[in-house]
Amino acid sequence: MSQIPESIASFSPLYEQIKAMILASLQASEWLPGDAIPSEMELAARYAVSQGTVRKAIDELAAQNLLVRRQGKGTFVATHQEEDFQYRFLRLEPDSGHKLHLKSHFLACENLKSDVLIARLLKLKVGDCVIRIDRVQSSDGRPIVFEEIWLPEGRFKGLTLEALNAWPGPMYAFYECEYATHMVRAEEKIKAVLANSELAKHLQVSEGAALLSVERVAFTYGNKPVEIRRARYDTSDQHYDNKLN
Repeated sequence: MSQIPESIASFSPLYEQIKAMILASLQASEWLPGDAIPSEMELAARYAVSQGTVRKAIDELAAQNLLVRRQGKGTFVATHQEEDFQYRFLRLEPDSGHKLHLKSHFLACENLKSDVLIARLLKLKVGDCVIRIDRVQSSDGRPIVFEEIWLPEGRFKGLTLEALNAWPGPMYAFYECEYATHMVRAEEKIKAVLANSELAKHLQVSEGAALLSVERVAFTYGNKPVEIRRARYDTSDQHYDNKLN
């Protein structure tokens, strides 16, 4: 039977304490993405609380897309390898209403020393090694996204351009499978920009064309930033779709 740490128990409702303990188990890789977690009854016995308390904790984690309930099967750790979750951070939608199918082509993957901004966003020391990746994503053979991505080299050791281009699925599923890194949330800044000569070349648009800039920091468990992504979208036939509750 697990005991609730005194530091947690002193300041939060019981279901929040259980939620924190389940999160700690996820962070410690006790249950991996795609794995079933113990039943509510088993977790209630483990934490010496009621099933209702466990259920409320799981409901909150499911609402945050960290866990997935499957009718008649149980509760599972969310994974970016499942179709419903593969692109949950992608908000680009075709104006036609059809489903967007993107094909990736990675252009560069190199190790660099972090500058002040990259180090601050990834919570590194200035000069720590990072990996810089350039990628173009196309739809129906037409490039619509150009991305610059930065990763902490310490977490993604050995990453190569060949490995990226050989991966058939979404990038976050690659992080999950090859580097045990599961993206759980992201923060974005969005603004309009004009295409410079480099962006015009990659996206096959005119220099000075209007683009949408989306700058993202993505986090894994424990609120650890593990990716910076600067994307430029050609929104001639697409739009950024965001549902607010």
